[in-house]
Amino acid sequence: MIRTLLILLVFTSFNLVVAQEDAWLYFSDKENVETSIANPISILTQKAIDRKQKFNVPIDARDVPVNETYINQIKAQSGITVLAKSKWFNAVHVRGSESDIQSLSGLSFVESIDFANNNLNTSKAHQEKSVNKFQGEQVSFNYGSATNQIEMINGDDLHLDDFTGNGITIAVLDAGFSNVNTMGGFERLRNAGNLQGAYDFVNRNADVYNSSHHSHGTLVLSTMAGYIENEFVGTAPDASYYLFITEDVSSETPAEESYWVEAAERADSLGVDIINTSLGYKEFDNPSYTYTDAEMDGYTTFISRGTNIAFEKGLLLVTSAGNEGADGITAPADSPSTLAVGAVNANGNYASFSSVGSSFQPTQKPDVAAQGQSSALITQNNVLATANGTSFSSPILAGGIACLWQALPNKTNAEIMQLVRESASQYTAPDNYLGHGIPNLYSAYSSGLSVESVNELEIQFFPNPSSGKVYFSASNGGFQLSIFNILGKLIRNYTFSSEASEVDISTLASGIYLFKVNQNQTSKVFKFVKE
Repeated sequence: MIRTLLILLVFTSFNLVVAQEDAWLYFSDKENVETSIANPISILTQKAIDRKQKFNVPIDARDVPVNETYINQIKAQSGITVLAKSKWFNAVHVRGSESDIQSLSGLSFVESIDFANNNLNTSKAHQEKSVNKFQGEQVSFNYGSATNQIEMINGDDLHLDDFTGNGITIAVLDAGFSNVNTMGGFERLRNAGNLQGAYDFVNRNADVYNSSHHSHGTLVLSTMAGYIENEFVGTAPDASYYLFITEDVSSETPAEESYWVEAAERADSLGVDIINTSLGYKEFDNPSYTYTDAEMDGYTTFISRGTNIAFEKGLLLVTSAGNEGADGITAPADSPSTLAVGAVNANGNYASFSSVGSSFQPTQKPDVAAQGQSSALITQNNVLATANGTSFSSPILAGGIACLWQALPNKTNAEIMQLVRESASQYTAPDNYLGHGIPNLYSAYSSGLSVESVNELEIQFFPNPSSGKVYFSASNGGFQLSIFNILGKLIRNYTFSSEASEVDISTLASGIYLFKVNQNQTSKVFKFVKE
């Protein structure tokens, strides 16, 4: 039986009461839509507004909350429990008997009902019109037991250039985060003020750290944010984090998809940049809810549809491919809008448990791979350990991508994802086991700098990186160029009178340099990589 926390553990299945059904209720409208959009600070944080404006992501009706009056009326109906809500879908997830749920269609504001059991739907009630459990100063870290997994993706080279995730916010959607608020492995995270907030969407409280909770989220977080001096460093030690519980480990139901979507909406409203999901859904305790292989198409499951909207909203999503081996990819890894991460061993070879992609997915799945066999992590008892699962290959890469996005802050989520794919070891010959292969994040960074366009000055230069000559094209005539090292020390000055010019940088030592261009009393500084 497929379970959702993508780590290789075994759990006992639970039987549901047959009389109880899960369903999504879609509402016909929202209140104060135009007023809310005109005053976005009333529905979003300033960080979220700034991120959307930066990347030209429109604020629309999907950002407006669900009408609470409607929700209260649903809660008042006999035999009905409201488990989750979604502003993106203008819907609530309910549980009750089939007849009690069907009776809700008589409410004037209920547009449609979509049962999790497809056999109860006379037609596909609602289609979105948009597109195994527990899966400055140079930085120098001693990675200890985590060395192999970060060096495999060249994340350590980004750290050396002081790209350690600072300024990037990651939401971890998972099971419990036991002891994160007290254990030594996260002391650096807490002291820096980078633990931004937490919430349990299953139990509707902020108590995510209790030792009685499952520790899966703690293990996942440690691969990104963990730090034990000279013994362990995560892939994004200076990123900021929100911790959200969306997985109910006591059972396997479609409600967990809805918890996830609601948490993703919260992440978007808070200005989160990256979501890591080490969860996957396909089979449920009630077989009537189980998805078919054909439904792993990136557009059918509720969680994958939510993933697609999250991507539209500007979020970058990284997801465990699954631990199902030949049984295939789970949702939301099937979505074309997420980077689905498969698992390899310490030598970079396919790990036999890692889910294999198929023709049912509309894009190459998995997208890429990272170490998921014998991955180093910190347990909830603050002990260094290893574990297997795409649950860990995903956050290892997500943390590295946070560092990459810090290095290339003007790139969109789609551009960053494509740079990661193109940097991977088998990009030109992908397969269904490793996708495009193992990314080289420093190569992705270099590629992101390869053609810098200075719009105000209308100047381009290439190639970047280069070991020899760099060529400039300036449509507005001559310009001045100053080259500085990464510490700001002036290396050389150049003055060019023509529109097409070249500079020989072959004598410079390998490393990062700053190019400062001056033209018509306007200047711009950008980074250059000397190979």
